[in-house]
Amino acid sequence: MALFMIPFSYEGEITIPVALLAGWVEENFAEILPSVMTAIIGLTVLGSLLASLAKPSFIMNRPFFKSLFHVTPLWLATRILGLLFAVLTLFQWGPEWIWSENTGGMLLYDLIPVLFSVFLFAGLFLPLLMNFGLLELCGALLTPIMRPIFTLPGRSSIDCLASWMGDGTVGVLLTNKQYEEGHYTKREAAVIGTTFSVVSITFTIVVLQQLELSHLFIPYYFTIVLAGFVAAVVLPRIPPLSKKSDTFYHEVAKKQEDPAPHNTSTFQRGIQLAIDRAKGNRMASVMKGGLQNVLDMWMGVVPIVMALGTTALIIAEFTPFFQYLGAPFVPLLSLLQVPAASEAAQTMVVGFADMFLPAVIGSGIESEFTRFVIGCVSVVQLIYMSEVGGLLLGSKVPVDLKDLIMIFLLRTLITLPVIVLMAHLIF
Repeated sequence: MALFMIPFSYEGEITIPVALLAGWVEENFAEILPSVMTAIIGLTVLGSLLASLAKPSFIMNRPFFKSLFHVTPLWLATRILGLLFAVLTLFQWGPEWIWSENTGGMLLYDLIPVLFSVFLFAGLFLPLLMNFGLLELCGALLTPIMRPIFTLPGRSSIDCLASWMGDGTVGVLLTNKQYEEGHYTKREAAVIGTTFSVVSITFTIVVLQQLELSHLFIPYYFTIVLAGFVAAVVLPRIPPLSKKSDTFYHEVAKKQEDPAPHNTSTFQRGIQLAIDRAKGNRMASVMKGGLQNVLDMWMGVVPIVMALGTTALIIAEFTPFFQYLGAPFVPLLSLLQVPAASEAAQTMVVGFADMFLPAVIGSGIESEFTRFVIGCVSVVQLIYMSEVGGLLLGSKVPVDLKDLIMIFLLRTLITLPVIVLMAHLIF
């Protein structure tokens, strides 16, 4: 837990161990990381093409490789586009507007080395955090507050914690499985998938580093927790989530939560669940899980970030598209007294494509206040199509694209005043 959650001071800045290790790798291997990641993206595309066209047994008969490489045609095309952008940027081929320092160059040389480093250590160490009973203990302790505050069953707290400590995709996968098994209704699954598949600690570190705000880690994280809490209380009680039916997945019947044994306290129940979880672990499986996490992050996330990120930066740099989409936010940001409101406005909507894009586009804004607001909003919006949004649409969780767009906008409008208020108190 200390690797991910205990901040400390190092050389005058507040950081956490995972971020410190990632920073060391990034600093010492900066020159080769763009080439390494281009090669990894190339291997990802090769594996995806093999899985889609030839369907070899060494991929299709192994669940991990099948889930990693056997993707829909849309995501395959996106991975190929990511490889094309990476190669053109690495060798500076083709039009300069693709590989310039403000478009593809920013992604390949500034952001992706950070992702490589953070994903390396986060992926390797995640099984230590998730497989030894911490989630089960916290889930048992949080059961009494989930239903009255968030209108959700107690077991959903484990999905929340898995996302928070691991990754938003982990939360979506857990939610989908629990929904299919009859533990959640349609409404509960939709609420959990869109409200509690939160951005992990490691992702927030990447955003903070991109915005050059690492020294504000504690107030930054407190702000996103507070804003996320407010959104989690409000969103389940308003459309579209409140309109979802409280019926169960059609193939299964409702399953009841396991009651705690008589005369057993909540804490004792949590300890027993944690012990039972920890007993089943073997070092080989922990190491295997860590390596799979790393490959999943490198191959599953980075090509999408390169494709969507470069595309969005080209659009942002050479067209007024995001300025038009963000224009309605200019009066709101001005009313809330956010400096550089017109520059910040376009970052309020670009996060729907990918969570990193607001930080990438907003990193050039001079005001720390505004960069802080952008960083917090981008993290609490949650519904970014490059990962969580796409996974939700591909799952059994009952949400469609219209729902995701509406939830994304509602999350932005609900959390923005909270974040700006905290920024005024901090700066």
